[in-house]
Amino acid sequence: MPFMPFATHKTHIYTGRGRDMENTFDYTVLDGILARLGTAESAIIAILQEVQEHYRYLPREVFGYLAGRMGVPQARLFSVATFYENFSLSPKGKYVIKVCDGTACHVRKSIPILGRMRRELALPEGKHTTSDLLFTVETVSCLGACGLAPVITVNDKVYPAMTPDTAAALLAELRKEEGHDAD
Repeated sequence: MPFMPFATHKTHIYTGRGRDMENTFDYTVLDGILARLGTAESAIIAILQEVQEHYRYLPREVFGYLAGRMGVPQARLFSVATFYENFSLSPKGKYVIKVCDGTACHVRKSIPILGRMRRELALPEGKHTTSDLLFTVETVSCLGACGLAPVITVNDKVYPAMTPDTAAALLAELRKEEGHDAD
């Protein structure tokens, strides 16, 4: 990625990365995070966490900008972001659904729950986030709620003893809250 100049004040907006590519990214959010957390290398994880909390993922544009402001190699930031599973380089939906497939959940049929959710959301194999960025569905090895198996979480809220039907009903409820009719 080419070097991107960094802002000297909170109102800077970088636009464009070449004549054929129109790109606008507002760096004021990053400036605010750096103002709160500082630019020390020891703050990398906290900074990336706040960036991800704001955008729901780590946009590509942040790496060069943060590297320049923090005085660290861009590769250092990228290596931290790719080492920890909690960080995402792809956009996530408003509702991040984690389907547990640990031993207890698996033997209590978590895979049919996952399959039903993917069908309800029309997510093809290999895709985790709906095109409207409303839902992201992921599998995890364990949610630490084995006694409640099979279990899913939606934005870290635990839903115990799920079935394919209760999972579909939960999706319909979330869509309704967003003003979308269930298909």
